[in-house]
Amino acid sequence: MRIPAPARRPRSEAIVPMINVVFLLLIFFMMTSRIAPTPPIEVTPPSATQETLAEGEAVLWIGPDGLLAFGELRGDTVWPALAALPTDTVLTVTADATLPAAQLAAILSRLDAQRRIELVVRG
Repeated sequence: MRIPAPARRPRSEAIVPMINVVFLLLIFFMMTSRIAPTPPIEVTPPSATQETLAEGEAVLWIGPDGLLAFGELRGDTVWPALAALPTDTVLTVTADATLPAAQLAAILSRLDAQRRIELVVRG
């Protein structure tokens, strides 16, 4: 008498390796990403042909009404903090597109002439 071979159950998909890969990718992207702080005031930079990102450690924000923001400081209280920065620190200036050019020029003229300044624009 012949005994029939038991029916083979279909092999289930192993999901644990896929979970491991997804978890490792999640950790990788969390470790390599950089979370940028939110701007202290709402600013729409002027348009240009090339986009420049605010990457400096010292960023001066200028709002559409001319309000200045530097770190936690607002208004005219930013000037002593800007003067205290080392002269080799690059100052990134992010000004709103609707800010009049004469007002921007007046603000920039108050900055140290020896300091390197980068203006932020969007493409």
